[in-house]
Amino acid sequence: MRIIVCENYEEVSKKAAQMILSQVTLKPNSVLGLATGSTPVGMYKNLIQMNKERYIDFSEVKTFNLDEYYNLPRTNEESYYHFMYENLFNHININSENVNIPNGMAEDIEAECARYDEAIKESGGIDIQVLGIGNNAHIRFNEPTVNFEKGTHLVELDESTIQANSRFFDDIDDVPKKAITMGVGAIFKSKKIMLLACGENKAEAIYNTVYGKVIPEVPASILQFHNDTIIILDKAAAKLLKKEDYKTA
Repeated sequence: MRIIVCENYEEVSKKAAQMILSQVTLKPNSVLGLATGSTPVGMYKNLIQMNKERYIDFSEVKTFNLDEYYNLPRTNEESYYHFMYENLFNHININSENVNIPNGMAEDIEAECARYDEAIKESGGIDIQVLGIGNNAHIRFNEPTVNFEKGTHLVELDESTIQANSRFFDDIDDVPKKAITMGVGAIFKSKKIMLLACGENKAEAIYNTVYGKVIPEVPASILQFHNDTIIILDKAAAKLLKKEDYKTA
């Protein structure tokens, strides 16, 4: 596990984009695991600019998103399908057939989850998986629980996650209570994992991820066992870490 601490959110976003640039430059048909939420937006803005300036080419890239709300139409502005097209896909030269996002409206959710896992497997696996982290150390919608889920599955969202996501909706009652998400096991299979975190409210989750016991109550702690994980933080998110355990950007 490597940890890089940047001055602020803008520097975190640039560093993360540079990591994606390096990956796609070395392997033009890379398989990228992508995340939603406010944290990766800056990275996406940097990638859009790089694409416009022809530093990065997405024409052969394939993507898999971590999750999607359950029973929320893709036309809804708060769906992650809509988020990804608004914040990235509409602005780069990616083939829409290479974009993969779970279908939260599928009639048979178990079949959709199995199909999604098989699609990742058939693609050769994810080369680099982008992650955020919740205040409760969830990685996407893998909430603190009594066991690590292996594959893509339907999950009940934790109350703290619902509260955090309510800022995107007009009313907290409109926030979906369930989502389809890649399991921790599926995330762990990624060849490289890049976790991004900013803000003092993430400091405790980062501390527990780096130093805590590897337990499903702290989902991100499983990353201690991954052989190629890089954590990119701003100073606020890194405030509880020992200085000898990270490098500064």
